[in-house]
Amino acid sequence: MSKPLLAAILSVSSTTLSDAEKHFLEQSNPLGISLFARNISSPQQLKLLVSEIKNCIGRSDVLIAIDQEGGRVRRLGEPDFRPYAGQETLGRLYTEQNKAAAIEACTLHAALISQDLRCLGINLNYAPVLDLRHTDTSPALSSRCFSDQASIVTALGKIMVDTYMAQGIIPCIKHLPGHGRASVDPHLNLPIIRTPLAELEADFAPFRALNYAPCGMTAHIIIPELDSSRPITQSPQGIDFIRTNLGFKGFLISDALDMHALQGSLADKTQTSLSAGCDAICYCGGVLSDMEQIATTKPFLSDDSQARFADLFRILASSPADSPVSEARYQALVGSITPYQETYDATEVLFQMNQAKK
Repeated sequence: MSKPLLAAILSVSSTTLSDAEKHFLEQSNPLGISLFARNISSPQQLKLLVSEIKNCIGRSDVLIAIDQEGGRVRRLGEPDFRPYAGQETLGRLYTEQNKAAAIEACTLHAALISQDLRCLGINLNYAPVLDLRHTDTSPALSSRCFSDQASIVTALGKIMVDTYMAQGIIPCIKHLPGHGRASVDPHLNLPIIRTPLAELEADFAPFRALNYAPCGMTAHIIIPELDSSRPITQSPQGIDFIRTNLGFKGFLISDALDMHALQGSLADKTQTSLSAGCDAICYCGGVLSDMEQIATTKPFLSDDSQARFADLFRILASSPADSPVSEARYQALVGSITPYQETYDATEVLFQMNQAKK
């Protein structure tokens, strides 16, 4: 008899699996693993780690996920991997006189990243970001946004979603239903967005337009008109808004449960997120005892979630067209790219903070 699927995308601590991690993955049967800078030392090492993870879990439908947005959130960094521009840079290319160049750059961006991921055995990218940039958007997010205009975010987000799917990579749009007005970094605190719901329509628009995306990630934010006490990730009203008002029918993953925006034990946060309507939770900390705590709650996929999960693999089953993609043309369009700095990434900083406490 097959094991039930743990409704969790977990993480591991280093560049190889410990014996304890191997045993845990074999026994717990999670949906998959998210990769971070701490898991990567070289392309060859990463291929071996991905293979080891898949072998331990022992299914053909293991998700191997990564944040490869471009800009300062690119886990695959130089010099071993290609440099990629941030979404802010791509969005600035989009002008009335230059729309074609921006569309071409976004197409090449997603196609080149897809090639990188497929070569490594990675099948899910936590991208693109569809949040609108505002004057008070948290620095943790602002450079990751295409634009402050919903039409530009929608146009470029659509190019990326469609290109990833055509290339056999699962895109995960984020952060539903819209995180751009948060001035607080949810890695550290819980943002409360007090803007009236009617004024948030522009923020919702890209998510509504791209509600056909196969996968999405929730925002750890409170919108009082939807739920005055619980963040969207843990709010039945918030998840219902994503499903009904925005019309999102894809596989819905929580943002990282180890962010400080959410309170309580990991077991509690797992249960409340799944009870609210998330299909699965995401845990990024790489601490085995934390993952064991999550697993003890037995958060298995519901029947509806299992059907949405199966839909993801129809994308992976399609054979992408093996057409040449010009890295030189991409670089000519986007210009110089700021060198990769993993220590500036909020998830990695949070990981380091948590490690320092142990």
